[in-house]
Amino acid sequence: MDYFKNISYMVSHIFLMSFFYLFAVRGFSKGKTVFICICSFLSLCFLDCFKLNIYADNNLSYFIVTILQILLVQFTNIFISRIRDSRVLFMGLSASNYVIAGSITTSVVYILTGSRAASLAAGTSIHIVILLLLYAKIKGVWKKCCEKEYIGNWWELCLIPVFFYCGFTFLAFFPFKLEQNPNNILGVMVFIITMFVSYVVVLRYVESEANRNDIYWKNILSEYYIKDLENQYRSVEQFEQNLKILRHDIRHYSGMIDHLLDQKEYGEVRKIVKYINEVVDENKITKYCHNLIVNTVISNMMEKARSLDISVSLNLLIPKELPVNVYEFASVIANLFENALICAEDLEERKKYVEAKIHCTGDHLILEFKNEYEKEIVLDSVTGLPKSKGGKTHGFGMQSVLAFADRIGGNVGCHCENGIFRIILFAKF
Repeated sequence: MDYFKNISYMVSHIFLMSFFYLFAVRGFSKGKTVFICICSFLSLCFLDCFKLNIYADNNLSYFIVTILQILLVQFTNIFISRIRDSRVLFMGLSASNYVIAGSITTSVVYILTGSRAASLAAGTSIHIVILLLLYAKIKGVWKKCCEKEYIGNWWELCLIPVFFYCGFTFLAFFPFKLEQNPNNILGVMVFIITMFVSYVVVLRYVESEANRNDIYWKNILSEYYIKDLENQYRSVEQFEQNLKILRHDIRHYSGMIDHLLDQKEYGEVRKIVKYINEVVDENKITKYCHNLIVNTVISNMMEKARSLDISVSLNLLIPKELPVNVYEFASVIANLFENALICAEDLEERKKYVEAKIHCTGDHLILEFKNEYEKEIVLDSVTGLPKSKGGKTHGFGMQSVLAFADRIGGNVGCHCENGIFRIILFAKF
């Protein structure tokens, strides 16, 4: 048994599973994710016994076992992830390439020095450096990619790691190992550099798309804000005009009240006072909270609710300065509020209501929306949140809510009971 090769492969598997654990948008708890990764690691080591020990000289066995290991690795990556699409496959394939870079370094150092201890130490060091650099540099970008679909199709991007993996395999492992053909060392090292440069270009492109998308949504919210200011300005002008008229007529009302009091017509006096109060209330500007951006979104949603004849009960506690990103927070409120209004708009009059609780303080955040429903609400089996029936171009609102909750370390839950739908986002800071 070649202990050197076995240990080298085990080290690679350890770092591959570590990569999956650190970068996965986990669909399980930390403990379950660790358990799955350990089971996968042990399975890979078991298959290595066939490839490296039992059938060490059989190329067909080497090929078949390698294919099985590739399938097991990618299945593990997709299985532990909450998001299971081409984005996760791209990262899983890329992780395999990153690990190969460390494995090749081990082989190169062994060829140059003849020392197994030195080669294992060098390979492990490269594994650690690559993992730490990737965690520091692309973890944020990758998180953004998982939060929102900035690129329509990742299947084409998956071809990049596939061809790099095939290139590494044929240059360094199959059918001739690097030890048997050391002339390939320079080519392999250049190939590794090319791979990292290519990934830098791809990820920078993805990051630029993410930034462009963020700017787009901020512009949308700013547009809402500007329109709301314009509406408020026009309303203030109209209210001022109405109040001027009221002030002008108040002496007439005062005279009428004095006359009616003399005649002891208290009922008529109350009617006049009620009318004056109504005029004042109608010309009062409603301010829902102290934060301008959030107030704009709530104002627009309330206007939409009034146009749909939906009654809204608001329980708000929103300070001027927020402990979270104001644009993201406003977007989440808009998404949840709009979904509730859409759900309630076709109901009969007595059921057309929405209850909203929005509290954001220095130590916690809670968003709760409650409304009645009649149409079936389909919940996603992975996230537990409502699935859109509008096809692939819809459903991004819930993705945005879930991504926001992940960013602030919060939880989102919903349930349907007795015709009542309730969704809650909670985070403790």
